[in-house]
Amino acid sequence: MTAAAAALVAGGVFTVTGVAAQDAAAAQPAAGTTFWAKVAANGNLLAASGIGNVNKFGQGRYNLTTDADISRCALTGAINTNGGSDPGPGSASILVGAVDARTLFVRTATPSGPSPRSVDDDRPFSLLIAC
Repeated sequence: MTAAAAALVAGGVFTVTGVAAQDAAAAQPAAGTTFWAKVAANGNLLAASGIGNVNKFGQGRYNLTTDADISRCALTGAINTNGGSDPGPGSASILVGAVDARTLFVRTATPSGPSPRSVDDDRPFSLLIAC
């Protein structure tokens, strides 16, 4: 007799978790999982693990899609050359934030640059997501 049948015969409560709960658990990355990406200033994905798509939708603005739920992961980004030419002198900044469980928003800027670059500027960057 199965556990479900035994619970019903004995008058106990039997809970079925269903496929949706199993799918949700499978979508969570395992502890110790790391996703990363190297992205060119123009939004081209140069190399990645766990990140499948980059959508550049404005000056210095990018959305990246991940392969799993990253809502409980640490997000880190850095402006760098990613093997390309030097992006130029001055300071640079990056903001990395979650749009939803599988989408990151990245905003790059050159605060020391002349307006309007001081607000948003296309910069090459790398991301590291640790879960």
